[in-house]
Amino acid sequence: MISLININKKYNDLKILKNFNISFETNKITCLFGPSGVGKTTIANIAALLVPIDGGKVSGTDNAVYSYVFQEPRLLEWYSVFDNIDFVLKDVYDDKKRVNIINNYIDMVELKGYENYKPNALSGGMLQRVSLARAFAYPSNFLILDEPFKGLDLKLKNEMISLFAKLWNAGKRTVLFITHDVDEAVILSDFIYVIKNRPVEIIKKIETEKYHDKDGVKDMLLSL
Repeated sequence: MISLININKKYNDLKILKNFNISFETNKITCLFGPSGVGKTTIANIAALLVPIDGGKVSGTDNAVYSYVFQEPRLLEWYSVFDNIDFVLKDVYDDKKRVNIINNYIDMVELKGYENYKPNALSGGMLQRVSLARAFAYPSNFLILDEPFKGLDLKLKNEMISLFAKLWNAGKRTVLFITHDVDEAVILSDFIYVIKNRPVEIIKKIETEKYHDKDGVKDMLLSL
């Protein structure tokens, strides 16, 4: 479990975090739910040790290996689908094992037959499928999802959410999921931290498995 303990962080004179505490439970999906610009990505980057802090400490990161899925797929345009996934695995596995892993994830995200396609020949949804496959193929134990479904139409978003759930259930890992979309938070998350204000405050923590009625969780989020 990775924990942020009494974290302070500011940019120039703007205080983002003041004595801020949060934990991300092992092999659970924890959602940071709040408006754009409140500090969700800063919290994620601190958990990933990507930005310095002004005070406090981050614990539980000694054996952490991170992978990311962003709003934009961030693929290498001159590489094929296969090579984009292979790029992050070359220093991790031998050739034979890499090929098996890559083909397995390409199949799981339903892109079999597109292995040699380059990004400019793929739709937006297909590009994000490659991004998901790449993140899960990499042997991380902490996955950060930074609004990966933002901008997708409803049908495609629902397909991507189902696909993510399929991949996560096949190889569970700790997930920090950033969104301000109520449906995404309710469908995917084990824990939802509702955050607001600046410095950031946790308004409410919701453990979704305690609620049999997803609509009840949704109504709660909408009321906050």
